Amino acid sequence: LGVMTLVTGLVKWFHNFNMNLLILGYLIVLLTMYQWWRDICREGTFQGKHTLLVSNGLRWGMILFIVSEIFFFVSFFWAFFHSSLSPNIEIGAMWPPTSIIPFNPFQIPLLNTIILISSGITVTWAHHGLMENNFSQTMQGLLFTIILGIYFTILQAYEYFEAPFTIADSVYGATFFVATGFHGLHVIIGTLFLLTCFIRHLNNHFSNNHHFGFEAAAWYWHFVDVVWLFLYISIYWWGY
Repeated sequence: LGVMTLVTGLVKWFHNFNMNLLILGYLIVLLTMYQWWRDICREGTFQGKHTLLVSNGLRWGMILFIVSEIFFFVSFFWAFFHSSLSPNIEIGAMWPPTSIIPFNPFQIPLLNTIILISSGITVTWAHHGLMENNFSQTMQGLLFTIILGIYFTILQAYEYFEAPFTIADSVYGATFFVATGFHGLHVIIGTLFLLTCFIRHLNNHFSNNHHFGFEAAAWYWHFVDVVWLFLYISIYWWGY
């Protein structure tokens, strides 16, 4: 229901309607995420329901979820390369299309790439700290990763505001904003996931042999990193 409301509100916003339905969809999704994570935390700590069988089920569920996300982004890359390798006459038979001024890949996009690669290093550092029962190292690694994720989101928003083209400007604008926009949404979700892990770590919910919630967040964050590398190389650098 929340996702349907969110997407419907997004479509209405694209057609110059107000953002009320979009905001309602966001609130429903955020409320659902909060309640689901709250129940998972309770079951995995105080209630002690996360047996080895349950943990393995959660691991496979997370793996299959990430695989589905990979194919989700494959569709965007497919659309981009289909349009760029054989541009039609409507866009000037060239790529980037006529009148489109693409972003310089060696400015904000390169900085964002460095930020996300650095965040992948810091979350791995936090994981190693957790495996060694080093509380402060895990806390610092998670905190740095969250800060880098927020910094990336701010730079991406700034890039959108300064963009010389919009989502309505040919297939280039559509594929660019949809692909990078959905990636940005995944960064926000990943940052919230890591923030949840940070709060749980402060409450001593994790140990060196029982911390699947942290592992799931780290897997998701590494997935976000890899997707951005493909976006940077194909859309920003190769498409420039």
